[in-house]
Amino acid sequence: MRKNMTVTYLFIYNLLQFCGHSWIFSNMTARLFSFGKDALADTFYSIGVVMSFFQLLSVLELFHILDGIEHDWFLPRFLQVLERNILLFVVIASQEEVQSKCIVCVLFYIWNILDIMKYTYHLMALICTPFYSLAWISSTFCIPLFPLAALAEVITIYQSLPYFEALGTFSFQVSFPVPIYVHFPYILQLYMPVLALGACVNVSYLLSGRSQCLGEYSIKNKDD
Repeated sequence: MRKNMTVTYLFIYNLLQFCGHSWIFSNMTARLFSFGKDALADTFYSIGVVMSFFQLLSVLELFHILDGIEHDWFLPRFLQVLERNILLFVVIASQEEVQSKCIVCVLFYIWNILDIMKYTYHLMALICTPFYSLAWISSTFCIPLFPLAALAEVITIYQSLPYFEALGTFSFQVSFPVPIYVHFPYILQLYMPVLALGACVNVSYLLSGRSQCLGEYSIKNKDD
């Protein structure tokens, strides 16, 4: 009974995420064809709320892994969820000038392609026997996208630095035990290498998963 409820819950969750990211991708593409370059600057205003909802919802995936209802590596998923939510809510949502940058559109496109591939595979794995070819294709396709996503995230942070410098957003003074001024742009600059590290971890995980799929597929063929 508990297993059936777990499978049903995971199916509904992954279907909701798949439909949400598919809608965002379709909406962005339709606006791009309809309005051309003007749509690039208007991306966050048109789909920012929906994107924020589904990125916040993805925090549940960490609890899925910790609870054992989803079998996956915790560290890559934690880094992905953390990086995206920091970029979205701390860097982009807090600076209106950054929201109109073309790099935000590029970043959202990469995120949505990755998520559509991920939730498609998860749905297929829930409703039928494992598709080793689908897992291999998904991993192979996503491997070059993670470095591209990290590059887009670094560019987004770099372009936001002048606005954080000028407005002093999230910078603050600590007076105990000694007076220290915490300059938030410095924190963002230190955070950039973390994004590269996260991309390396995720790519390593995908390579390992792809090798495992090939090994399981070979064993299955020998058994047949």
